[in-house]
Amino acid sequence: MPSRKELANAIRALTMDAVQIPNSGHPGAPMGMADIAEVLYNDFMKHNPGNPKWADRDRFVMSNGHASMMPYSVLHLTGYDLGIEDLKSFRKLHSKTPGHPEYGYTAGIETTTGPLGQGITNAVGMALAEKVMAAQFNKDGHEIVDHKTYVFLGDGCLMEGISHEACSLAGSFGLSKLICFYDDNNISIDGNVDGWFADDTPKRFEAYGWHVVADVDGHDPEAVKKATEEAIASDKPSLICCKTVIGKGAPNKEGGHHVHGEALGDDEIAATRKNLGWDYEPFVIPEEIYAGWDAKDAGQAAESAWDEKFAAYKAAFPAEAAEFERRMAGDLPANFAEEAEKVIAAINDKAESPATRVASKGALNGFAPILPEFLGGSADLTPSNNTFNDKSVRINDDHGSAAMNFAGNYISYGVREFGMSAIMNGVTLHGGLMPYGATFLMFSEYARNALRMAALMKIRSIFVYTHDSIGLGEDGPTHQAVEQIPTLRMIPNMSVWRPCDTVETAVSWKCAIESKDAPSTLIFSRQNLAFQQRDAATIANIEKGGYVLKDTDGTPDVIVIATGSEVDLAMKAADASSKKVRVVSMPCVEAFEAQDDAYKESVLPKAVKARVAVEAAIMDGWWKYVGTDGAVIGMTSFGESAPAPELFEYFGFTVDNVVKTIDSVA
Repeated sequence: MPSRKELANAIRALTMDAVQIPNSGHPGAPMGMADIAEVLYNDFMKHNPGNPKWADRDRFVMSNGHASMMPYSVLHLTGYDLGIEDLKSFRKLHSKTPGHPEYGYTAGIETTTGPLGQGITNAVGMALAEKVMAAQFNKDGHEIVDHKTYVFLGDGCLMEGISHEACSLAGSFGLSKLICFYDDNNISIDGNVDGWFADDTPKRFEAYGWHVVADVDGHDPEAVKKATEEAIASDKPSLICCKTVIGKGAPNKEGGHHVHGEALGDDEIAATRKNLGWDYEPFVIPEEIYAGWDAKDAGQAAESAWDEKFAAYKAAFPAEAAEFERRMAGDLPANFAEEAEKVIAAINDKAESPATRVASKGALNGFAPILPEFLGGSADLTPSNNTFNDKSVRINDDHGSAAMNFAGNYISYGVREFGMSAIMNGVTLHGGLMPYGATFLMFSEYARNALRMAALMKIRSIFVYTHDSIGLGEDGPTHQAVEQIPTLRMIPNMSVWRPCDTVETAVSWKCAIESKDAPSTLIFSRQNLAFQQRDAATIANIEKGGYVLKDTDGTPDVIVIATGSEVDLAMKAADASSKKVRVVSMPCVEAFEAQDDAYKESVLPKAVKARVAVEAAIMDGWWKYVGTDGAVIGMTSFGESAPAPELFEYFGFTVDNVVKTIDSVA
């Protein structure tokens, strides 16, 4: 049987060989953490290479994602569908081994990492999801949800501010099945980190309420094993601080910053082979090494044991078992479409004219009874965001109680917009829950990279934003979102909804819920917005993203396109104009662009070149729709501090100005 050192050296060898082919990559961290990985996977990880999506598997997150050759090597060695040719294709176009771990490319990769700090934050979401699902589904003697989330992270993850947000919250939650291994090698790209990262990390995490094991020799397998056993036994989230040597085994480069992000080179690879006693050609792994890593039989046995446990659960609790299977598969209830139409019809019948942030709560009250998988929340703005619906039950209450109700479905995230958003992504990736989280639209800026990662991973996280424009009013330009809507639309695979009334709000929620392969941002107003009358066919067209809300007899002279609060302005201007004006409401540009050419032509006929777009946001994106013959009424500057009605008049969002602009293009 190979020694632990020989098993770990397989990671080192595969790493340096794979990175050398493209002459690009990060060999240092995988070589430094190889001993930790060997202990984790051979002594603790519950996983099945034959079924990477097994519901009760342990999750592993490589938060320092530049070290991607570590998980790739381990997945290959333990028996996942990742062959030696895939490792030889490291960083090549369309390979299963991209430069950072990417969700959806490689079996066994649980999340996309690379932007530092988001991996650990995703992991907090995964551990939170495990806790919530366990509370919602486990019964006495039937623990069908019982797994851990393991994380590797480095100095960079801990320097990023998001780690403070997420790890503080994890301590508050007491996420005891979250176990993190800190690769404390003192090196980043610029060199030794002592000059810019002098935190007392163990004390920091102890202050968060974590269990901390400090000064573990990351190259001593027995020390790593003992620390991991202590972490598993703790009732707190755990940080195991492992002292390691970056690039361990490379005799001339280990311990230096160059090995962080540079291939070793042929000469150093040869020297490393000699230093490690690794007498094999590149990408050659002896059968006894493969046998020492092979997790296929143990993984199948672990899953089979769980299958027996789940069968007993299913016999005792058939309804709960069916619900668990549905939710873990990511399927909506069979009657969702039918019930959603009832929700929308009821909202339409009420014909109310509140702010769309209030309308959003009304929509949630309709959808929440249909969707027990909802996990809502807000970044300290619940009363303003209106995200606490009639079915919401707080997990962490607001009365200073230390007790947590993990059977609940609503989280107060505190002032942690970025942390909330990346935690939501982790919850989504875990499965079984549908998270939505809210803040003011202006503070989407703090969360932006988590939104981008959700879009990149093609996952259904729902980001709710209120106070959407200069309509915010007196709080002034620091809080008035003007550039956020168009820049959110620039994120590929992100659906951005800005509804104009209660019905569009409900439809935007329905579309976000139904979107399996893309996140959504739902953008709502602070001020009241007028209800718009529609027939059934018009309501059905809302989900197409853009539709004719008001039409004329024959070909229109002018088309006015508007979103959100400006739709009612467009309707009033159309009534006041002497021209034949068609009003197009476009709550979601992305949904409209997904329609076929025939539908888009029916809404925006090419023959009608006189067009006006109206939106209280930076105007640049609308020229695509109005062309050189059209006009845009929008923002070209930041806002001002004043009541909303005064601001709309000051910046030209008036009936008279829209009519004047219509006349100028017709």
